[in-house]
Amino acid sequence: MSRDQIILIVLVAAFGVVNAALMLSGTISPDWDGFGLIVAAGVSLALYSFLYKDNLVIKLAEHAYVGVVAAYELTQVWFQNILKDIINPLTGQSDSPEPVWSIILPTLLGILLLSRLVGKAVWLSRLAFGLIVGLGAGLLIPRRISAYLIQQVEPTVTAVFPATGFDFTALFVLIGVVSVLVYFSFSIPHTGAVGGVSRVGIWFLMVAFGASFGYTVMARLSLLIGQLTFLLEDWLHLSLPLF
Repeated sequence: MSRDQIILIVLVAAFGVVNAALMLSGTISPDWDGFGLIVAAGVSLALYSFLYKDNLVIKLAEHAYVGVVAAYELTQVWFQNILKDIINPLTGQSDSPEPVWSIILPTLLGILLLSRLVGKAVWLSRLAFGLIVGLGAGLLIPRRISAYLIQQVEPTVTAVFPATGFDFTALFVLIGVVSVLVYFSFSIPHTGAVGGVSRVGIWFLMVAFGASFGYTVMARLSLLIGQLTFLLEDWLHLSLPLF
C-alpha cells in the first residue's frame, strides 16, 4: 500500500470519527439535514485535498458534483420548460394566452438540435444553430455597441467639448483612451512623442489590470472565508473571532 493510499484511508477514517462524535454529542442531528451537512463538509474537504496533490477523492467529488448538477438541470428544464411551455399547452392543460401554433416552431428547432445525437442527421442541427446564432448576434451587437462603444465615446467627447465647464474626470478618461489607442497602434514606431504617449497607455493598462486582478483575488478570498466559516461554524460548531 502506497503512502498516498495510507493518508487517504487515515483522513477518511478521521472524517468518519469526527462526524460520529458530532452526532453522538447532538451537535449534528441524525436526520436528512444532518446528513446533508456531513455530505457538504465532505465534498468541501475533498475538493480542498487538491492542495496536497491530485487524488482519487477529488475525482470522486468532481464526478459527483457534475452528475448532481446535470440531474438537477435536467429536472429544472423538464418541469420549467418542456412540461410547462410545450407539453401542457399542446395538450390543452395550460392557461397561457399564447396561441398553440406559436409553440410549434420553437419545439421543432429544439428537436433539430437533438439531431446532433444521430450521426447522419447532424446537418439538421445546423439549421437551428444558424438561426439561434444569427438571432443572438442581431440582438446582441446593438447592445454591445451601445454599452461598450457609445458609452466609451461619450465621456471622451465630453472632455473635448465640455458642456458644464472643466471636468477633470472626463479629461482623465480622454488621456487614458487616447494613450491606450496609441500604444496599440503598431503601424507607427513608438519613438519620440508617440513613445511617450504609449508609455502613458502602458500605465493605464497596468492600473486597470491590477485593479481587475485585485478585485478577483478579493472575491476569491471572500469565497474562501465563507467556506471556512461553513466548515468551522456550521459543521464543527467552533466559534472563532476571525469568522
